[in-house]
Amino acid sequence: MATMMEKAKVFVADKVAHVEKPEADLTWVSIKDVDRKDITLECDVLISNPYSHDLPICEISYTLLCGNREIASGKIPNPGSVKANDKTAIKIPTQVPYDFLLSILRDVGSDWDLDYEMRVGLTVSIPILGDFTIPLSKKGTLKLPSLFDLF
Repeated sequence: MATMMEKAKVFVADKVAHVEKPEADLTWVSIKDVDRKDITLECDVLISNPYSHDLPICEISYTLLCGNREIASGKIPNPGSVKANDKTAIKIPTQVPYDFLLSILRDVGSDWDLDYEMRVGLTVSIPILGDFTIPLSKKGTLKLPSLFDLF
């Protein structure tokens, strides 16, 4: 009986390991809005659903880093679901206050480029497997608006 249970465990573990999982890609980060208080960045997460039913997204957590320092972070609870056998794009807005940008002026330099890293944790609810978090990361450079662009 013990060998039968072991065989059953191996069979189930093998099947679960080969189950298709949703995939996601952080496609781009851009400046959405410039205000007198802050800059609103927006990143797109493209999620593909291999299942024949909609996949509910439980939560999106995000962290924006610059020079290994956290600029902004947050969570978006229940942002919706991913359509069955399809790809869905979700936008994540992030507000960065100017006072923080002034504190990282060394990184910005004279060319007004900001090197960033955006980390996103996408938690989806998969039937039988439960909640599954897809970690995403993207590094890049943003061209910040100058004072002339603001006025």
